[in-house]
Amino acid sequence: MSAARTQDEIVARVRAVADEDVFGFRREILIMALHYQRAREFLAEDATDDGWEVADAETVVQEAREYYAFALGKIAAHRGISANRSVDRLTEYAWLLGRDDVVAAMDAASYPQYGAPKVRAFGLGLELKWPDTAEMTRMAAGEPCRPGCDEGCGR
Repeated sequence: MSAARTQDEIVARVRAVADEDVFGFRREILIMALHYQRAREFLAEDATDDGWEVADAETVVQEAREYYAFALGKIAAHRGISANRSVDRLTEYAWLLGRDDVVAAMDAASYPQYGAPKVRAFGLGLELKWPDTAEMTRMAAGEPCRPGCDEGCGR
């Protein structure tokens, strides 16, 4: 399975998100799909190509599925910073796969409840199962996990 984005497109995307990607979470996803020579300018000075493997589309899909499960856990646990990071990373997985429709759906979804509506848009686009619990259903709709939640999603 070949990658949906060209090396030039990925490099351009890495540069485009750099200013808003303070901690490098988005760039980390993008750089894994670059050949070492193209990634070199974004790596630490002492980085080498030992063990460097370009993530193909199949690898990106697998990693995206695993990260989706991780993101669901962060939403359910009311982990704000981790949930925000999850939205950023899932957005880049969708972009790498050429799923501009999923990126647009995530951008259009609201962020409340730890990004649950955005993460759900990602899951729907990649045909991944959303947890069948009342709490997660409410959070995906932008509502608190339960009335009177004191863990933060009601604020």
